[in-house]
Amino acid sequence: MPKIEWILCPICGNKTRLKIREDTEIKNFPLFCPKCKQETVINVKQLNTSVIKEPDAKTQSR
Repeated sequence: MPKIEWILCPICGNKTRLKIREDTEIKNFPLFCPKCKQETVINVKQLNTSVIKEPDAKTQSR
């Protein structure tokens, strides 16, 4: 039987609403945390979660 785990929020460390199996692969997934109300983009492979850093929007100067 495959191992199943909750995806934890990379910001606050609490459980999100998603479970993954050990054979699950996710790329560029927008993960939302209901507790801290933050959204982060993640990759998951073999129960290892990595956060993708997105550059902040820059304001244009004239």
